Amino acid sequence: MTRARLIIASACLAIAAGAALAAPATAPRARDAGVPFNGTPGPWNAITDVPGVEVGHTTLISGDGALVVGKGPVRTGVTVIFPKGRDYPGFVYGGVFVANGTGEITGHALIDELGEFTGPICLTGTGSVGTVRDAVLAWYRRRTGGDPEDMFAYSLPVVAETFDGHLNDSFGGHVHAEHVFAAIDAAKSGPVAEGSVGGGTGMIAHGYKAGIGTASRRVQVAGKEYTVGVLVQANYGSREQLTIAGVPVGAELAASPPPARAKEGSLVVVIATDAPLLPHQLRRVAARATHGMARVGGMSGTTSGDLFVAFATGRPSAGAGAVHTVDYLDSLALNPIFAAVVLATEEAIVNSLFAATPMTGISGHSVESLPVARVRELLRAHGRLAGP
Repeated sequence: MTRARLIIASACLAIAAGAALAAPATAPRARDAGVPFNGTPGPWNAITDVPGVEVGHTTLISGDGALVVGKGPVRTGVTVIFPKGRDYPGFVYGGVFVANGTGEITGHALIDELGEFTGPICLTGTGSVGTVRDAVLAWYRRRTGGDPEDMFAYSLPVVAETFDGHLNDSFGGHVHAEHVFAAIDAAKSGPVAEGSVGGGTGMIAHGYKAGIGTASRRVQVAGKEYTVGVLVQANYGSREQLTIAGVPVGAELAASPPPARAKEGSLVVVIATDAPLLPHQLRRVAARATHGMARVGGMSGTTSGDLFVAFATGRPSAGAGAVHTVDYLDSLALNPIFAAVVLATEEAIVNSLFAATPMTGISGHSVESLPVARVRELLRAHGRLAGP
């Protein structure tokens, strides 16, 4: 059988080889379904509320039946996040925090050393990290003509992964350069598709189908308003530990139906802000994602790849000369930023669960979606459901 492959920019419709899958109805996001969250979101409640940030997905879904490595079934994709749009040529300040390192984020050493990076942050499955990295280089090579001096700034792309091997032919080489180019071309501001899209297509969290989720918070610091946005690729956690709005819903849901598998990791969190922060401050900001993960019941295990990267869009363009002047927030004034990261990470993870739909992948492996109606009943029983 000829392998079928479909590129879906922004992941609106999936077609499997030999069968059509209806596009899922748009599910309400967690907040819209009455889950109470603290803090004030931006207009999109997404990482794209930070001015300049653009997000694009390519989703790959094809085939069914038994796993044949190199043929499928395929349940994977790519998500790209541009800190200041795909046409911005310069660096942004960044910081990385590794809660548990059984995972990969390329470009990590550069961010640790220089405190800055350029180009998109890309998310994908474990087996596609190298392909995605090389595709980003190829994209910049086309734009610059490939001159080494022009390419130097883009030579260490940032690509992070989580493992989608329960549903996807992870090491079958299904992500190609054109899929990365499609995600780049689809990158835009505004609402962000969530759930089983892009890099999150084959991911599972707390025993349910999950994937991409996003949220944002507006905060006041020293009389000025800033935005903190978060995007997660969620693929971690046990059902028993799942906590939503402080309610241990996972304990109630643990046996109905049995979870797809036990899973320690992984979780990738990308944090954006327009607050003027320096690289060492951004590493501190990235570390706060651990608390958002914990609020949903996540714990870093031995085989977790819990990787968190933060960037600030306010880095000035380099001018002439070696001395530059920058504004930055006092390190003792960062508590509102820290709180925003915690709360937005929590909501983004829950959004990834609310948005995802059931999926069957390799060798008949099936994963149910979160039973939203039952979750709302449990929240209501604990006095934690907002609205009717």
